[in-house]
Amino acid sequence: MGSLSQMRVLDMTQYEAGTSCTQYLAWLGADVVKIEPPTGDPGRGVGREGVNQEQVRQYFLNYNSNKRSVVINLKSEEGRQLFLDMVPHYDVFVENYGPGVVEKLGLDYETLSAINPSIIHARIKGYGLTGPYANYNSYDWVAQASAGTFSVTGDPNGPPMKPAPTMSDSGTGIQMALGIVSAYVEKLQTGVGQQIEISMQEATTMFMRTVGLHVWGTEAAPRTGIHQGNGITSTYPCAPSLDGTEDNNDWVFIMTVTSQMWDALCVAMDRSELLTDEKFSTEAARIANQPLLYEEIASWTKTKTKQEVMGILGPAGVPASYVFSTMDLFKDPHLTERDFIQTVDHPINGEVKLMRNPLLMNGVMPLEHAPLLDAHTDEILTTDIGLSDEKIQQLRDSGAIGSN
Repeated sequence: MGSLSQMRVLDMTQYEAGTSCTQYLAWLGADVVKIEPPTGDPGRGVGREGVNQEQVRQYFLNYNSNKRSVVINLKSEEGRQLFLDMVPHYDVFVENYGPGVVEKLGLDYETLSAINPSIIHARIKGYGLTGPYANYNSYDWVAQASAGTFSVTGDPNGPPMKPAPTMSDSGTGIQMALGIVSAYVEKLQTGVGQQIEISMQEATTMFMRTVGLHVWGTEAAPRTGIHQGNGITSTYPCAPSLDGTEDNNDWVFIMTVTSQMWDALCVAMDRSELLTDEKFSTEAARIANQPLLYEEIASWTKTKTKQEVMGILGPAGVPASYVFSTMDLFKDPHLTERDFIQTVDHPINGEVKLMRNPLLMNGVMPLEHAPLLDAHTDEILTTDIGLSDEKIQQLRDSGAIGSN
């Protein structure tokens, strides 16, 4: 049984920020009912070009496991009323639509809480519900730009760069999941629900609190590129991988923080003479002679594969990781042993690879494939509000429910 097995969630989310939130709740056992328009979550169409059009795109699969799909046309009065009839049967409503969409549909907190006073009404917005930017649209990288991540990424003498990971979307969604669980605990104690909002801009700044501490709040933090800190912390080139993989990721990142780590690095490289070399014997000297030190270390890393360097430095107590490519995530022995990448059978796609919930704890549900569009509409409307087969068919015929 999942930790949140008593929680029921009306999931009106799309793309990634909202879907990652509700996926976390589903992974912990919540009954997450994904309300989709007749055309489906637009995230169903996101993915590489040329993929078999009959298959579900990997993007949607990655963020919607362990959910059920109900298709309701909320733009029709009959469909909207069906949704309102469902509201008393749920603890949580989650949405991440653009500014004003929920208000136009008449699904605001005041409306839903009048029907279900204990409802938790969770809203993910680019810039929140108030302020000068409240009506601006946003996506992950827009939110990242507004949170400062571009400004500290890239070469010091180059332009700001877009970080590739979508940390604004997933980071915001996961933070909202924590807020929902907290509100749910309070609801169990008091019987009272509430509205929760989170701004993607503000949620992303939670990842910025260690950046530029030396100028915190006084000036803009600089871009640092691959070189940073004590003259050792950097990315170093390595020999090509033994498996014959040809890409541009034959690099290792080494991060020494203490003098003990510097000592351990020199010993691990079999370069103990660097410990007494006056150009490198103190942290100040290592910083002053960083280009020379970089070449000394790089001359060693170039003789070994990135995996070999990590295998030598890790046991020696030197924090280091090879630069994992996205393919390395699927074949690295550590992640393989921990069963992080799992294979799930999908009724259309066949076997698909998914990342499991990073949490290892009691109450985490086994991975299930993302729902097919409209797969659970009849089931949910029957169990939640007692509709007959005849009524369901009538609603399908009228276009109030069901996919296009």
